[in-house]
Amino acid sequence: MPARVRWRRALVFSALLASAGVGAQTMRVADLADLSIEELGNIQITSVSRHAERLSDAPASVFVITAEDIRRSGATSLPEALRIAPNLEVARVNANSYSISARGFNNTAGNKLLVLIDGRAVYTPLFSGVFWDVQDVVLEDVERIEVISGPGATLWGVNAVNGVINVITRRSADGGFASARAGNEGRSYNLRHGGALRESGGSFRIYGKFFDVFNTTTANGDTARDGWEKGQLGFRTDWGTTANGFTLQGDAYRGLEDRTTPTDPNPGKTHASGGNLLGRWNGDLAAGDHLQVQVYFDNTERDIPGAFAERLNTYDVEFLYSLKPTENNAITWGGGHRVAYDYVTNGTVAFLPPNVKLHWTNLFAQDEITLKENWRLTLGSKFENNYYTGTEFLPSVRLAWKPEPQQLVWGAVSRAVRAPSRIDRDFFTGPPVQFAGGPDFVSEVVKVFEVGYRAQPSPRASYSISLFHNIYDKLRSVEPAAGGAFVIANKIEGTGDGVEAWGSYQATRNWRLSAGTLTLRQRLKLKPDSADTVFGVAAEGNDPKLQWTLRSSLDLTDAEFDVSVRHVSALPNPGVPAYTAVDARCAWRVRRDLELSVVGQNLFDPGHPEFGAEPGRSEIARGAYVKLRWTF
Repeated sequence: MPARVRWRRALVFSALLASAGVGAQTMRVADLADLSIEELGNIQITSVSRHAERLSDAPASVFVITAEDIRRSGATSLPEALRIAPNLEVARVNANSYSISARGFNNTAGNKLLVLIDGRAVYTPLFSGVFWDVQDVVLEDVERIEVISGPGATLWGVNAVNGVINVITRRSADGGFASARAGNEGRSYNLRHGGALRESGGSFRIYGKFFDVFNTTTANGDTARDGWEKGQLGFRTDWGTTANGFTLQGDAYRGLEDRTTPTDPNPGKTHASGGNLLGRWNGDLAAGDHLQVQVYFDNTERDIPGAFAERLNTYDVEFLYSLKPTENNAITWGGGHRVAYDYVTNGTVAFLPPNVKLHWTNLFAQDEITLKENWRLTLGSKFENNYYTGTEFLPSVRLAWKPEPQQLVWGAVSRAVRAPSRIDRDFFTGPPVQFAGGPDFVSEVVKVFEVGYRAQPSPRASYSISLFHNIYDKLRSVEPAAGGAFVIANKIEGTGDGVEAWGSYQATRNWRLSAGTLTLRQRLKLKPDSADTVFGVAAEGNDPKLQWTLRSSLDLTDAEFDVSVRHVSALPNPGVPAYTAVDARCAWRVRRDLELSVVGQNLFDPGHPEFGAEPGRSEIARGAYVKLRWTF
C-alpha cells in the first residue's frame, strides 16, 4: 500500500476515533489569546533598538508573531510559522526547501535577510543566506518572533539589508509535553521536559524532536524525490532573571534529504548535521547602566554527493552596553568579533581556495534623544570590517512622533550593505559552461527611505502601515569573460517601492480577525557597461507584486476554530501562477492535559506551485494531519 494512502487512512481513522470520544468533553473556555489587542501593543521587543521597548513605540516596520499565533496557525515548521508575518515573502519550493525574504529579492539563495535564533546568526558565508532546511526549534518553546522589514544594519551588521528575523524562545522550566502528528504530507514527534535546578536556583529544559516530510510531486505526477527527515536534540538552562541572569543553551541535529530531481546525475542523499552552544550574561550595573555579553559556537556540515561538501565552524563574541547619561539621552553601544573556518571538499562545483578563515569585527553606537515630550530622534552608526571589502559604514537616522498616546508616526533614512560571500569571490564551475567568482566583487549597497504610522484607535482594534523607497546599487550580475566563461560582477542597479499594512480587530470576546497586505514594485536594470545577457535582473529574485492574508480565530464552547486565507499574485520570471490557499484548524481539549487538533491545508486546491521553473518544480498539494499533544 503506498505511503500516502496509509497516512490518509490513518488520518481519517484517528479523526473518527477522536470525535467519538470528545463530544461529551467540555474545553475550558478562555479569552481568544493570552494577550488582548491593547496588551499586544505593550509587548516588549528588542530587535529594533537592541533594548526592551514597547511594540507600539518602535519606529520601524515590525510585526510580532506570538506564541499563540504559532499554536493556532497549525504551522509544523519554522518557515511555515513565518507565513503569519504579512511583511515576509514565504514560498515553499519543495518538500525540503523554502525561499524567504522581505521587500523583494526572494530566491532560494537569498542574501538580504538576517536571521537570528536567540541572538545567534544562522546565515552561511557560502552565499550570505540561510539554509532553511536545518533551522529548527520546538515551536511550543517559541515566545515570539520579531520580524523587521527594512534595514537593520546599524545594529545587526552587514546582510541585514531588507529585514531581520529574530526568533526568541521562552526561558526554561516550562514543564513537559509530548506530541505526535501524522498526515498525508509527513509526520513528527516532539518531547520536552523541564524543571528547577534546586541547589543552584536555576531551571532547565531538554527536548528531542523528529520529523519526516514525504516527497512532493510535479505537475505531471512524477515523484520529485525531495523527501526530508531530521532529528534534533537540545537543552536550555537559566539562572536569575532576563535582566540579571545567565543562560546556557545548545542544539544538535542530523538530517537526510533526497535529491531534488529524478534525473539527478549524482545519486544519493544530502547529509546535513550540526550543533551549537550559546552562553549569555545580562547584568544591571550602577547608575542604571546595563551590560550584556554573549558568546556562541556553531558547527554545520553539509554533504551533497558529487557536488560539494562543507564543514563550517563559527566562533562569535559580542557585548552590549546601555546607559542614560542625561535625562534626554539613552545610549546603546557595543561591538563584537566573529571568526568562521570554512572547509569545502570540491566536486562538480568548487570554491577556491577550498579552505578559508573568515572574520567580521564591528563597533556600533546609537543615541535615542528625547527632543520634546512626544518627539524622539535616534542616531546610530556601525563600522563593520569584513574579510573581503574591509570596513563598511552603516548609518541610520530615525524620527518618531506620538501625537496621541495610542498613535505613532515615524520616518527613517538608512544605509545598508550586503558584503561579498564565498559564491561572489571564490566560486567556480564548469566545463562546459564556466562560471567564476569576481575577484573585484564589492558590497551591494542600498539606501532606504521609510515612513510609517501605527495606531490603536480603540481597545479592540490596532493597525500599522509603512511605505518604503529603496535605492539599490552594485547588485550582482553575471558578465561574459574571455573564452566563453562568465564572471560575477556588480552591474545591476535600481529601486524598490512598496506598502506594508496589517491590523487586528477583536470582534467579540472570543473572536479575533487579522489581516495584512504587501505591495511591491521593483525597477531593476543593468548598468550601461553591463553585458549580462544570460541571467540579467531575473537572477536577483522572483517576487509577487501583491500578497495578502486574512486570519480568523474563534473560541467555541468546547473547541478552537481557526481559518487563514493567503493570496499571492503571479511571479514574473520564471512564471508561477497566482494562488489562494485556505487553511483551517480545529482543536479539542480532550482532558485538561490532552489536546487533539485536526488541520487542513490548501483545502480548496488539489495543488499549486509556489516557486521554481517548469517542468520539474514541485506542486504543493492539499494536506491534512491529526496532532495529539499531552502536557505533564
